[in-house]
Amino acid sequence: MTRLAEYFDGLFHNRAPRAKPLLTCALLLASVTACARSAPDAAAPLAAASKPTVTAAPAASTPATRGETATAIFAGGCFWCMEPPYDKLPGVISTTSGFTAGRTVNPSYEQVSSGGTGHTEAVQVVYDPSKVSYAKLLDVFWRNIDPVAVNRQFCDVGDIYRSGIYPADAGQLRLAQASKKALQASGRFPGGIATEIEPASTFYPAEEYHQDYYLKNPIRYRYYRFNCGRDQRLREVWGPPAG
Repeated sequence: MTRLAEYFDGLFHNRAPRAKPLLTCALLLASVTACARSAPDAAAPLAAASKPTVTAAPAASTPATRGETATAIFAGGCFWCMEPPYDKLPGVISTTSGFTAGRTVNPSYEQVSSGGTGHTEAVQVVYDPSKVSYAKLLDVFWRNIDPVAVNRQFCDVGDIYRSGIYPADAGQLRLAQASKKALQASGRFPGGIATEIEPASTFYPAEEYHQDYYLKNPIRYRYYRFNCGRDQRLREVWGPPAG
């Protein structure tokens, strides 16, 4: 039983605390395949559920006409959890989990999670600005993070989970700074907002087995999200979700 529990820890990307043995067994039996971070092939996409593969796009500068795309980068802790709110947003074309704002070139997940690269887990959003505004993307970002948490998000601790906004151009920078200033002025966060705003740097997509994790491994994803207390804390900070 101890060996199964230790193995299950690996399935959750070193994020969630060890589950009780009985729950560990139940979830392992419910899973069709085992997905450890050291065995990415086991997390192959589900044909009916996963999104189309989109190559990470470079940041575009202030597009405004129909048919053009733009790129936004946000860090909100676990990148698995930042894909879903953007994927369901009309006008968003793709999301990619990865790393940004660090020093190491083309880092692996192992390097980033070990610390020392300076990167934070992030999500790159490719969107159609004629259908969804950057201001809307910012609103979705804030509502899905804990803005007062320093070098952590929910149960994930360390600077690789710091929250951040990484504008691609002057227009995005202006809107990002204005949105943070408005939150500070609202009085909701008297202790200040920890989220950093820095110009976009190179974004490195994470390994394929991290992409669309919530679609490929829905049971494990839901267990991790619940065990991490993400939704519970979001309700404390922002209240019940709209709708």
